Amino acid sequence: MLGPDEAVIRVVLPPSGASIPMVSMRNLLEAQAALRKVALRTPLLPMKEVGLPGDVWLKCENLQRAGAFKLRGAYNRIRALSPAQKAKGVVAHSSGNHAQGVALASKLLGIRATIVTLNKAIPTKVEGTRRFGAEVIFGGEASEDIRLHAVALAEENEWALIPPFNDPLIVAGQGTVGLEILDELPQTRVVVVPIGGGGLCAGVCLAIKETNPDMRVIGVEPEQSCAMSRSIQAGEIVAVPASDTIADGLKPTRVGDVTFDIVRRYVDEIVLVSDEEILEATRHLILREKLVVEPSGAATVAAIRSGKVALSEEGPTVAILSGGNVELSSVLPS
Repeated sequence: MLGPDEAVIRVVLPPSGASIPMVSMRNLLEAQAALRKVALRTPLLPMKEVGLPGDVWLKCENLQRAGAFKLRGAYNRIRALSPAQKAKGVVAHSSGNHAQGVALASKLLGIRATIVTLNKAIPTKVEGTRRFGAEVIFGGEASEDIRLHAVALAEENEWALIPPFNDPLIVAGQGTVGLEILDELPQTRVVVVPIGGGGLCAGVCLAIKETNPDMRVIGVEPEQSCAMSRSIQAGEIVAVPASDTIADGLKPTRVGDVTFDIVRRYVDEIVLVSDEEILEATRHLILREKLVVEPSGAATVAAIRSGKVALSEEGPTVAILSGGNVELSSVLPS
């Protein structure tokens, strides 16, 4: 766990001449068109809390189909498969939200889906995945375990592997969240995004910075699982130990080259929050804002409520609530 002096990590952008990101604004616009009748245009709601020193809005991806933003990237990736690949089926590895996104996208496209998940996956997320018709296989204790299991199944059965974040089409799909923020609240000055493997942050960074470079994008990671910030500090992708953070959707042990390249290029700052701060924000959102949000989705609000994100005096701050698939008994007082 990081000490208090490491709570905020400043990001140094790569020098001019660095490699061009593998995802473009054109990819995001194509994804937006493909998702128009598939993904919900989720609401952007003002935060009800009185007393914050700034104007805060909530981008409610917890209200997305399948309960999280993941449908956007999963559908955008699966729709692009060849007819032969679609006929054989897909496989994915996920702690829960990507699993449900892949399962729903596959159901909508009429494709067989198999999901490899953690042995201790949140029951609500497992049930949701099965409800959309996917087969669920428990494949290990850590994200790398289930990744290797899924890779082996893909090779054995000739299934298309749908990665949770490290894919240009996945990133492009997630970036449509940023496009919606720009369209509905163009005066936004700061966008706060949770970071797991970095797919959502990379897509949102690209949408925001390519449209308005003066907007700030701040990423949020759990103190116990901060693969992106550690990698940016090191200047290369590094693995971190598996963790038991309450934010189960934000604990991959390593990020990908696609997401790392985009995030280090565009993100302005990465903030680390504790499990205690995440739990407090989750309870606040459920009990005070009347929004059912899982801990991973509440990490952005945790960063704001803890004072680790400085709210802009020049315009609104938008916090992305990435998901709402929560086991309520695990976060609410008994």
